[in-house]
Amino acid sequence: MSGSVLLSTAYLPPAEYFSKVIDAREVLIEREENYLKQSYRNRCYILSVSGPQALTVPVYLGSFHKTSIKDIRIDYSKRWQQVHLGAMVSAYSSSPFFLYYYEELEKIILSDHKFLLDLNMELLTTIFKMIRLEVSISYSSCFKPLNKTENDFRYRISPKEESDYVSIPYLQVFGQEKGFTGGLSIVDLLFNVGPESVKFL
Repeated sequence: MSGSVLLSTAYLPPAEYFSKVIDAREVLIEREENYLKQSYRNRCYILSVSGPQALTVPVYLGSFHKTSIKDIRIDYSKRWQQVHLGAMVSAYSSSPFFLYYYEELEKIILSDHKFLLDLNMELLTTIFKMIRLEVSISYSSCFKPLNKTENDFRYRISPKEESDYVSIPYLQVFGQEKGFTGGLSIVDLLFNVGPESVKFL
């Protein structure tokens, strides 16, 4: 067991995100940073019949100043919940463990959280339980400068950055036609592998 791991908040983040937690005693989620666009903070990728598909939670942003991640509110003027859930059903309804996990995730996504941070935290703690990852999780109390903290992965796990993380291949719904696709949301692993998910991180 190592010490603390510092991570950004993330919406149904990729398997790489969870791989950083396996040997940790404590997970700290950053809540004092400014919101970062085009990141996993409000975006994930699932595997559809046509390939990786981005699912983005729409948010309100301050017009003239940087907005703290803890103040980012979800924009419900767009039908994102129905879009995300419909995409998951289309992509994973035939997966081996879809029926075991989908209903609980659906309930959280439909809960109308006001803040992105709250939605992400409830999904994260629920998925930790689903993949049987026992770890203490809490928010950071202040912003720590970059490269000052060991095991700081806040900005190293990003859809815009090339990752050196190598996914362990597993059977995917559309894998026979396309081959294995890595870099996807943890839900891809969860729906396809179920309680064995932690072994593939």
